[in-house]
Amino acid sequence: MNRRFAFFRCSRFFSLTLCALGLFLAGCTVGPNYKRPNTDVPTAYRGLTAEEAASASTQSLGEEKWWEVFQDEQLQKMIRTALQQNYDARIAATRVLEAQEQVSLARANQLPTVSVSGTGAGLRNPATGPIPSYTFNYGRVTANAAWDLDFWGKYRRATEAARANLLAADWARQEVSATLVANVAAAYFQLRELDLELEISQKALASRKESLELTKTLEEHGINSILDVRQAEQLVYTAGADIADLQRRIGQQEDLLSTLLGNNPGPITPRGKELIDQPHAPMVPAGLPSALLERRPDIRQAEELMVAANARIGVARAAYFPDISLTAQPGFLSSSLTGLFSGSAGLWTFAGTVTQPIFEGGALRSNVRLAQAQQQEAVLTYQQTIQGAFRDVSDALIAYQQNQEFRGQQELLARAAEDAAQLSGKRYEAGTTNYLEVLTNETNYLSADIGLAQARLNEILALVQIYKALGGGWLQ
Repeated sequence: MNRRFAFFRCSRFFSLTLCALGLFLAGCTVGPNYKRPNTDVPTAYRGLTAEEAASASTQSLGEEKWWEVFQDEQLQKMIRTALQQNYDARIAATRVLEAQEQVSLARANQLPTVSVSGTGAGLRNPATGPIPSYTFNYGRVTANAAWDLDFWGKYRRATEAARANLLAADWARQEVSATLVANVAAAYFQLRELDLELEISQKALASRKESLELTKTLEEHGINSILDVRQAEQLVYTAGADIADLQRRIGQQEDLLSTLLGNNPGPITPRGKELIDQPHAPMVPAGLPSALLERRPDIRQAEELMVAANARIGVARAAYFPDISLTAQPGFLSSSLTGLFSGSAGLWTFAGTVTQPIFEGGALRSNVRLAQAQQQEAVLTYQQTIQGAFRDVSDALIAYQQNQEFRGQQELLARAAEDAAQLSGKRYEAGTTNYLEVLTNETNYLSADIGLAQARLNEILALVQIYKALGGGWLQ
């Protein structure tokens, strides 16, 4: 019993020693601690009017939920479906799970490994000549423990890098969600614009068919020539060709939208609000440029990748220093199972190993320089991402403002073209002009009306671009 007590007392002393030593060594971590680099942040976004810049506040369109920005109920249903079923979104979510397990693997290196093994054998020989019979039993149970002391913080830095990569993967998932929301909204608005063009072309075809019948009647009575009939037919055939082309584009746009929703290509039903009924404010709150660094997922992702690269410098530097590991093997050994766990059967082995690299052919130095270069690349990528984000916002604000002005001018043009087409039609019915004037003005009116529909679309797409550029769309 005294020997058994001494064995467990020694094991307890060794365990306490390891814990104390581990707490002492936890404070040693080589490599630079992360510090966010300085960035050149503008005081105001380019593209804002003087009134908008003067009234700039912390409020930003990017802070609003996507269902508050896109108020079409059918569009909202599509976005929800896409966030659940889209393959890009599901792949990004799976990558987050992968990164979580990478953190667990990296953290496991900081902990000791313990295993248990047991061996048992029995031998019996009968009497042979002068050798009497004998029986021999053998039993052994041992526990093997090994701990690579993280004296220089190599594994802690590796865990820090893995956690940063996990956050980067999560921000990448948020970026995919924000991009998906913007893409679904843009594709839906483009589909509604094509629907509007188709409606305009169908009305134009119906009107031109009536005009063609009138022209044929006048030609039969000798009032018009066959040339007027052929010119009227040109308008009808042109409208018919436009409708066929629009139906092709609508079908392809529906396939694109279906794929974004995670479905097989197919029709999109039902439709929501008309394009001209989609709500959008004339002025968009952009907020403070400095807030963009915290709100845009791609910027946050780039920063976490920079944190990971910074931590890997510590991993590379730790390789210069000795690698300290401890091993222990307590257990029991006995020639009979009944006495296997008795005090006299106890055994133990403790060992410590220190490995210091002497000559690596410059590999350690090159590995540190590689990690430093990768960290510098991550810093530059982070700064480039910020610069690109400010450009995205500026371009979107300029586009929204100018598209509003363009749409206003296009409305005046469409209204004037419509009046000209109506007047030329009345003049033709009264016999005061030829059909060439009707042909010209009808063509101009259709072109202006289609141009107005496209101008409305560009204005709404610029709003989608602003929302995405300001970091909106990922908040659920």
